[in-house]
Order: sequence, then C-alpha cells, then structure tokens
Amino acid sequence: MNTAAELLRASELPPLEARILLMHVLGWRRTELITRDHEALSDDAVARFDALSARRLSGEPIAQLTGKREFFRLDFDVTPDVLIPRPETELLVETALELIANIQSARVLDLGTGTGAIAISIAHARPDARVWAVDRSAAALDVARANAARLLDRSAVAFVESDWTAKLDPSLLFEVIVSNPPYIASDDSHLDQGDLRFEPSSALTDDADGLSAICAIIERAPFMLAKNGSLWLEHGYDQADAVRRLLQARGFTDVHSKRDLADIERATGGVFTA
Repeated sequence: MNTAAELLRASELPPLEARILLMHVLGWRRTELITRDHEALSDDAVARFDALSARRLSGEPIAQLTGKREFFRLDFDVTPDVLIPRPETELLVETALELIANIQSARVLDLGTGTGAIAISIAHARPDARVWAVDRSAAALDVARANAARLLDRSAVAFVESDWTAKLDPSLLFEVIVSNPPYIASDDSHLDQGDLRFEPSSALTDDADGLSAICAIIERAPFMLAKNGSLWLEHGYDQADAVRRLLQARGFTDVHSKRDLADIERATGGVFTA
C-alpha cells in the first residue's frame, strides 16, 4: 500500500517540490495532504507521481510539470513556449499600478508578454485600464490569450504579434510601457543550468551582450509614450547602471532603479517629457 505520507517520505525531491507534484497528481489541496495522508493511493497515481518526480530530478521546471505558476496572486498556465513567471517580475506590475493609480482608463503596453502575466495582472487589478500585450511568438500569444480568457471577466487585453513595437498602431500613445525582455548575455553559463535549460531561449537571451533588446526598447519607447509617460524594464542583477545610462542618454528623466525582495536592483525606469 502506498499512501501520500509514504510517498513524500520516500521522495528524493525537496519536500516542498514533492508536495506540489503530489497535490497536482491527486488534485488535492495542501490541507488534504495532512488530513488524508493515510489513504491508500491508486497504482496509477503512484506511477504518475513517480514519473513527474523523475522528470523533476532530471531538471524540468515544476511549473512546466504542473502547467501552472502563481503570479501576483493569479494562477497562470505555463507551457515550454513561454518564460515561467517569477516573483521578481511582480515588481514591474507593482510599479505600473503605482504609476497609473490616479489615471482613469490608463493605457499600458507590455512588451514581450509571454504568459501574459504582467499585462493580465495589471488588467485584473485595474479593470478600467486599457492594456496591450505584444510578443513576436505566436505560440506564446496563444498561451497568453488563454490565460486572459480564464482570468479576466472581459476582453481587457489586446494581444499583438509583433517584434517589439513594429506592428503597433503608431497613433497609440501609452502612459506606461513595461517589459521583461531577454537580458541574459549569450555566453552566460546560467543558460545551461536549472530551469533555464527548459525555457525558450528567445525569452532569455538576446544572443548578444544582454543589452541589445533593452537598447531597442529604449530607442523606440519615446515614440509610443504619452507626454510624461514612463518606461520600466526588468534587467539582470548587474545591469542597473548600464540601463540607467541608456535611459538618460535617450532623454529620460527621473531615472532610477528599484530593488526586488532579494535586495537586487531588478527594474529601472524613467519619464519621457519631450
């Protein structure tokens, strides 16, 4: 007989990961792992747990194994076609919401939307906002659209397949533009480690120095911003100074960086007044 308690005790995975996978297999809530831990499990459930555990031990991300990742208190569907939403990216959502706090029907643009986590979280928190989400990957946009349909009460986000702003209506002007672009340098060893091995490389690296996508966005953003509009970018742990200099050189003011919960300068932005 295999019970939940026995499977968890025998698992080679870290306890939290083992619990997440077992809850996924059984369709149980966290409390049920305690209240029902003595129940005999079916052979099929045990086999599925063992199979997922083996895949996790080989390095596959938990989010891809379960197909879900929580972000800004919402559950997003995740596939291998999209970057897995990470807690530090919530800083972009929080910043955008602060910037539009006193703006009715604010227009917000999310560049490189992936799962749609940033755009959908903003639209969910501010139903009056008008949000556009751009990605050059049709597969990623399929995931984002499905997430929006499930998480939002109405069609609050407009999805556009485009290489950054290339196919956006040039008459659109936004109060806020946010982006979590690919910012890992192509020669960074982290690309061959951990979860990153299983995520789309185009969402992780610019195949250059890690700043080329950021440069492209900063160069184009002033044409898409309303007067006194703001641009905010997520970047690597060691890129804040470079991003500040790029924004200042392009004419942005009030340029500064914000730290994530790990006390790392993770997002940098400024205001365009010209």
